[in-house]
Amino acid sequence: MSNPICPLCDRPIPDDAPSSLHHLIPKLKGGKGGPTVLMHHICHREVHASLSEAELAREFSTPEALRAHPRLAKFAKWVAKRPPGFASKIPGKRRAR
Repeated sequence: MSNPICPLCDRPIPDDAPSSLHHLIPKLKGGKGGPTVLMHHICHREVHASLSEAELAREFSTPEALRAHPRLAKFAKWVAKRPPGFASKIPGKRRAR
């Protein structure tokens, strides 16, 4: 069976790569039990470092919308050059609140 594909960076997610489920609508904004997508953990962390829960619920509740966000598009382009199991130990700078 082939590996699932990360909806942000379009790379395969190997079994041994850190991954996590992303709620397309945050649980705190009514998304509990709603649709989820499997992502590389590094991609999932970048989504939450870039956008607030309210922004995710209001404007970025689809993989297409996430990929269209300028910071996430830049990140996806950068991380796509890394191997599928790539994981950074240093988190990206969080957005200003």
